[in-house]
Amino acid sequence: MLMLLAQWLQSLSPELGFLRVFQYLTLRAVMAAMTALLIGLIAGPRVIRRLTALKIGQPIRTNGMETHHVKSGTPTMGGVLILLCIAVATLLWADLSNRFVWIVLIVTLGFGAIGWADDWRKVVYKDPNGMRSREKYMWQSIIGLLAALALVFSISEGSNPKVFQLFVTWVRSGFSVDLPPQAGLLLPFFKEISYPLGVVGFVVLTYLVIVGSSNAVNLTDGLDGLAIMPVIMVGSALGVFAYVTGNITFSKYLLFPHIPGAGELLIFCSAMAGAGLAFLWFNTHPAQVFMGDVGALALGAALGTIAVIVRQEVVLAIMGGIFVVEALSVMAQVMWFKVTRRRYGEGRRLLKMAPLHHHFEKSGWKETQVVVRFWIITMLLCLIGLSTLKLR
Repeated sequence: MLMLLAQWLQSLSPELGFLRVFQYLTLRAVMAAMTALLIGLIAGPRVIRRLTALKIGQPIRTNGMETHHVKSGTPTMGGVLILLCIAVATLLWADLSNRFVWIVLIVTLGFGAIGWADDWRKVVYKDPNGMRSREKYMWQSIIGLLAALALVFSISEGSNPKVFQLFVTWVRSGFSVDLPPQAGLLLPFFKEISYPLGVVGFVVLTYLVIVGSSNAVNLTDGLDGLAIMPVIMVGSALGVFAYVTGNITFSKYLLFPHIPGAGELLIFCSAMAGAGLAFLWFNTHPAQVFMGDVGALALGAALGTIAVIVRQEVVLAIMGGIFVVEALSVMAQVMWFKVTRRRYGEGRRLLKMAPLHHHFEKSGWKETQVVVRFWIITMLLCLIGLSTLKLR
């Protein structure tokens, strides 16, 4: 918005030429991060007081960690603060004519709405389970599939009219059309390797990435500060990939597909980092507020959507290894329990408790030890992911 305003003011008076500085992507990215951070720090106490006044406290599962019972009643749904900061900062500093910005923003807010409904049921009806899994996955699937359909054509073409034209061509051809190489699956550490997916394959992969990353982040959000810092680090790293992918010079030099407009996602990633740091100020142990599903589902979906746009789905799995392992630990626990119940008549646990962070707590690690060590692991994984920029 501010960039468009600056361009309009320049057209009115040549003396305002210094406003061209707002056209620089890196400057706007820094300003977006600072804007989101300041809004979060200023509005945070008010949001926490409001949530406390509404008695929106986090219910604790009766079969959960005993040490977490003291957290019962801590305000939840703090993810509203994160989404507010991201939305305001992005709308202020991003190019609002960029289709990728709108797709990521809509997906983020859409998954946030699902999380809000889930949290609302938890705090109003005092049900720790919240929204039924089938209902939640249904709404996630609807948003994920719509986003996948929008992205498959948006990535394949460089302008909005051509995107619509490609969609029409796909429909008229009987839902069969060849996609350009940048819509293929890229493998890290390999030069110029792109596996063609086709429209159906791209949509299925994108759906799995968006919905999977959303739920993985949600499962990770179980300790004070555990999820938000990895989100900041992974999101910031994806911002670097977005900048490279959107720059024709850097993408050519580093052998990355050039996707016009993808660089503008650096603004969103910066806003997410700033908002995350502001939230961490209040979420660090002992937490004054929890993000809840409204924040976790939205942030996970945002990471997945950005990774698809910059064609780094595999790298997302590497950098977000903590999220992947947390999700796999839950799946393994449930599958093992069902298999042993059928075989032995009673279910047995593979881990002391799932997700994985609770297993380490049960093993004697303090909450802060689990959180900081998971942060360190994520930092190392992000460095490995960033190394794929050059090691190809």
